[in-house]
Amino acid sequence: MLEMTPLNAVHRAAGAKMVDFGGWDMPLHYGSQLEEHHKVRNDAGMFDVSHMRVVDLRGSGARDFLRQLVANNVDKLTLPGKALYSCLLNEQGGVIDDLIIYFMREDWFRIVVNAGTATKDLAWMEEKRVSLAPTITLTPRRDLAMIAIQGPMARAKFWAAMPGSQKISERLKPFQAAEMGAMLIARTGYTGEDGFEVMLPEKAAPFLWQALLEQGVAPIGLGARDTLRLEAGMNLYGQDMDESVTPLESGLSWTVDLISPRDFIGKQALASQSVSRQMIGLLLLDKGVLRGHQTVTTLHGEGEITSGGFAPTLGQSIAMARLPAAVAVGDTVQVEMRGKLLNAQVVRYPFVRNGKPCYKNVA
Repeated sequence: MLEMTPLNAVHRAAGAKMVDFGGWDMPLHYGSQLEEHHKVRNDAGMFDVSHMRVVDLRGSGARDFLRQLVANNVDKLTLPGKALYSCLLNEQGGVIDDLIIYFMREDWFRIVVNAGTATKDLAWMEEKRVSLAPTITLTPRRDLAMIAIQGPMARAKFWAAMPGSQKISERLKPFQAAEMGAMLIARTGYTGEDGFEVMLPEKAAPFLWQALLEQGVAPIGLGARDTLRLEAGMNLYGQDMDESVTPLESGLSWTVDLISPRDFIGKQALASQSVSRQMIGLLLLDKGVLRGHQTVTTLHGEGEITSGGFAPTLGQSIAMARLPAAVAVGDTVQVEMRGKLLNAQVVRYPFVRNGKPCYKNVA
């Protein structure tokens, strides 16, 4: 039986097309995926992301545990509410998951992990906790829901929907969060747009959803969430990285701290890795749609598309691909599609920044 978020009945009442997403009954769209995409880019949309797993890490040794557990350096977290994006690695440097860590207090960090990997992540963290920091506690917060409000008008409409929230959150910089009663308001997201991700008690989620609706914030499904994050050049676990690849070949080198003397799980493997592949962007020059797992032929060997699709903001097909490290921006490569080789241009992502295309339609 599929798991359901506290907003499941709300989605069904709105006529959403529901799908099985990693064991969760989730909305794919509410009518037009294309309209939902443009709504977020031009105004404001909201996503039910309550399937994401929130975990509270508490105890006097919490920071030291995280120093050893993740590839990024939690010593960057000095202000309450500050957030850090990082990868959870295995001993070989492969990516178990990507996650966000919030510094609440010195004895309290909040971690948000992906829904599809939550069981695996928690088992891994608990195993390491027992051996590295047995006095701290890991508590999955199943009592919390999570709503993301994204778009150029997202913050203003959230403030209108939630009286008193502006004073608390208007000075938040990206990757900062603030508490408002039982809520945590974080200036983070997965769309390339400004906005908030709000963690709140599950019983309060339908009320916030309705208040946002009354301010003209449109419900957005998983379909548009994927095209938005692809345009923004944001990795999706299970497609752009997994346990078989390292952050260094997944466009996530910036999340790895190999400079500080601290040791962390997977550090030795990363330090000794000879990186022969890179994550890079593709713009399709011919007619068609790029998709995951399509083979890419270059002058330096073959690669593979990890995520691809039609980009509504650009009006053409784009992709993220893992290609030989010698491939350069500006190169033309060929993508195998139904027995034909189609031309694509190598570019840097993101493809869209602050709602605006970074590239002209060249298809």
